Amino acid sequence: MIPFHTESPTLPMRFASVDELEAFLAAPGPALVADMAKVQGDLMILGVAGKMGPTLARLAKNATPGRRVVGVARFSDAAVRDRLERWGIETIACDLLDRVAIEALPDAPNVVFAAGHKFGASGNTPLTWAMNTWVPTLVAERFRAARIVAFSSGNVYPLTHIGEAAPGEASRVGPIGEYAQSCLGRERMFEYFSARHGTPGRIVRLNYAIDMRYGVLFDIAAKVHRGEPVDVTMGYVNVIWQGDANAQVLRCLAHCTAPSSVINCTGLEALSVRTLAAQLGERFGVAANIAGREAETALLSDASEAARLFGPPTVPLETMLDWVADWIANDGPSLGKPTKFEVRDGTF
Repeated sequence: MIPFHTESPTLPMRFASVDELEAFLAAPGPALVADMAKVQGDLMILGVAGKMGPTLARLAKNATPGRRVVGVARFSDAAVRDRLERWGIETIACDLLDRVAIEALPDAPNVVFAAGHKFGASGNTPLTWAMNTWVPTLVAERFRAARIVAFSSGNVYPLTHIGEAAPGEASRVGPIGEYAQSCLGRERMFEYFSARHGTPGRIVRLNYAIDMRYGVLFDIAAKVHRGEPVDVTMGYVNVIWQGDANAQVLRCLAHCTAPSSVINCTGLEALSVRTLAAQLGERFGVAANIAGREAETALLSDASEAARLFGPPTVPLETMLDWVADWIANDGPSLGKPTKFEVRDGTF
């Protein structure tokens, strides 16, 4: 039972397939088109084969069809590469841990760095540090003449006491665990080389992007639908529609600073995990199975600066809840990559 559907002239009621979902994720709005028009030259996306990379590349191509968009990754899944090329995106297979391979990449005046290592980070910490600090060092040196917008994570912030203001860009950092520490290391490498070479840039601290196939809402909804307990110890979260997050990342190309500066990318509300579970349960016609009790702190970010620059996210929470509940109720596919938003000790 999915009794709730958001009425909107611009948003679909549901997604019947992955193709429909990805087409919507890659539909540019006028503000993105306008900002992309201010930025001349080719665009290269490093780490394009990850969760957000393919739709990010397609969105960039759709926003500026005449622009050369190049996606770089190892492409261990050939289907991802084929899909990108069908969308008009050039692809280059490259191991970003290989300095020689990075040096051989073509020049590009605009670079989005989307590579990194999180899932399984606690099981292979050397790889985590290499991907999250060594690779940014190589990229920052190689593309010193480009604009560089780099993905980072809200995990670089400490946990916030509920009721207090969430961290903004000027707040102190306090990464918990080696994954979050390595994310801060990634930021520092881009900041250092940006200052050294005068490279314009932005560092996007993201948490958490929502797609029908993964994300905090997917994780909660899947458990509610299966009747599994939802742990509410991490009692509050921020979320943002992946299409909105990707649009903000691309718009950052027109809002780079030298030296590079950080910007938070997420929703504007701190959302109760308990309430989200209950709302999803209503859509499924079941009662959510709640486990634990809310801790006094949670991982949160203040995205008011992004809202000032880009406007508020275009997809509201109620719509995302409708979509993800419908997707799961109809056995939509999963990427099999849980966010692990419940983790409080930094062990991913």
